[in-house]
Parts: sequence; C-alpha cells; structure tokens
Amino acid sequence: VQLQASGGGLVQAGGSLRLSCAASGRTFSSYGMGWIRQAPGKEREFVAGISWSGGTTYYGDSVKGRFTISRDNAKNTVYLQMNSLKPEDTAVYYCAQDRTYYSGSSSISGFGSWGQGTLVTVSS
Repeated sequence: VQLQASGGGLVQAGGSLRLSCAASGRTFSSYGMGWIRQAPGKEREFVAGISWSGGTTYYGDSVKGRFTISRDNAKNTVYLQMNSLKPEDTAVYYCAQDRTYYSGSSSISGFGSWGQGTLVTVSS
C-alpha cells in the first residue's frame, strides 16, 4: 500500500488544519486507518484511529474533543480535522493502515503500513 499524507503547514494557536491521506495499492475499505505523530525529540504518539467501516473511532487523550478522524472509502482517503490547535500539537503527522482486515486500532502497534509524514507547526 502507498499512503500519501498532505495538508500540513504553519498555523497559529487556536487555529485549524485538515490533513488528508490518500491510499493506493490495497483495498482501502477493508482496513482500519489512523494517524500517528512524532514531535522533535519525543516518541511517536497515537493520535486517532478509525475502523474499516468508519463506524468506530479512537483518539489519544491529548486530542480528544479537538480532533476528528473520518474516511471516504469512495475516495480512498482518510482525514484528520484538527481544531483548537496548541503549540504542543507541533509534530510530523503520519497516516497508517491497520495490519489486518476488518479492524480498527487504538494504538501504534496495530498499524503495519506507514506513509511519509506531513509537518504541522503551531505557533504561540
């Protein structure tokens, strides 16, 4: 599978961004998807996940209530709407696909395929 993330950029604190991730090479609608981020000097952090059907979503504690993950299976794309951004949200954001069919993951270990990242910078 190939995963192409886009939509990162520079935004002021309190602002919003929407990330997109286009998938190809594998049956998109059969796999859960997610977003993971890594800030400079820090470990990777689970941000959000969505089940293969879109019926179940998962969020890391630090983004609950501010970020929303969604997917459009007709477009083979997963999105991450980020609102009320904070400087601590600054990181490279990666989209990822579940290791197994018909699943959804709420932790980094559940993802087996990763795309290149897109940088989000939130200024104070």
